Amino acid sequence: MSAKHTTTVTLGLLLLGSLSVLLSQNGPNPARAAVPVDSRSLDGTRRIDFVRAFASEKDVNPKRSFLKRMVDFVAGPPEYRQMVRPYGIATDSQGRILITDPGALCVHIFDFDRKKYTHLDGSPREKFESPIGVAVDAEDNIYVTDSRLGKLLVFDSRGKFLRFLGDRRGEGFFKRPTGIAIDPREKRIYLSDTLAHKIFTLDLNGEILSSFGGRGDDPGKFNFPTDIALRGGELVVVDAMNFRLQIFDREGHFRAAFGTLGDRNGTVNRPKGVATDSEGNIYVAENLFETVQIFNTRGQLLYYFGETGSGPGEFQLPAGVWIDGRDRIYVADSFNRRVEVFQFVRDGAPSPRPEK
Repeated sequence: MSAKHTTTVTLGLLLLGSLSVLLSQNGPNPARAAVPVDSRSLDGTRRIDFVRAFASEKDVNPKRSFLKRMVDFVAGPPEYRQMVRPYGIATDSQGRILITDPGALCVHIFDFDRKKYTHLDGSPREKFESPIGVAVDAEDNIYVTDSRLGKLLVFDSRGKFLRFLGDRRGEGFFKRPTGIAIDPREKRIYLSDTLAHKIFTLDLNGEILSSFGGRGDDPGKFNFPTDIALRGGELVVVDAMNFRLQIFDREGHFRAAFGTLGDRNGTVNRPKGVATDSEGNIYVAENLFETVQIFNTRGQLLYYFGETGSGPGEFQLPAGVWIDGRDRIYVADSFNRRVEVFQFVRDGAPSPRPEK
């Protein structure tokens, strides 16, 4: 065989080998595929279904074109941004999922509908040091609390930095801003300041309208409040070191509280994120039991889902919880470095198809 033919055959074999490797890499990966778990029945007519989990930029668009895969084989695979310690979650009107990550010092933005990923690093002047809470307004502007900077950073819907809120001569006004919720109709921001033991109410320009709380264990007082959620005309606050949740009207007047220390679900021990569904039920991420607990409007435990582990529907240190307008539940599974998605289903509706 001539040298020319030998070279041709060798190149052909290399390409065939490359093709076989690429095709095998494009096949299903059972360890990463979204696998349905048993439905968690609440009362016979309502249940929680697992939908999917995702952990990195690659999950937005896992299928790369043949040409890109050939380039990857020669030049090496691209580096995908991974979650490190996901914490706060919100979704916007475009269906994008925003996740604060104090481990990666960024806010991840996943757009599964358009197969796009981007992230926010902070302002041109100051990068994130500890992004914790995230919320969006009616215009899809993005608001991020940074507990170390002591400020609230605002970005437009395209991710362009707009301004600081709580910026006082370069220093943060807040002691440790954490949870945030926005009422788009009233154009109000509600922010929990953990070290100040207060809840602040601001307008969208950052003017402080009022505050309530202060340290203590009496009704209306706080001991390290960490997160906040809106429920109709009420605010639900995680009062972490008082081991309870408190409910207020939007002017800060105390209405109710529930929660006690204990060794079983239904008690409040290491509460993190809080969210509410369309029926007004309250969802609380509980670190001690690695569960999300669901309470009714009277503070009675309805059900819980999750257990310790890294499989579908399991958690290790669940943090932020968010529920969108479709009652889709997002849980920041922080130690597993991912977000898990569930669906609240009612009245015999079919289960959502697990997404990949």
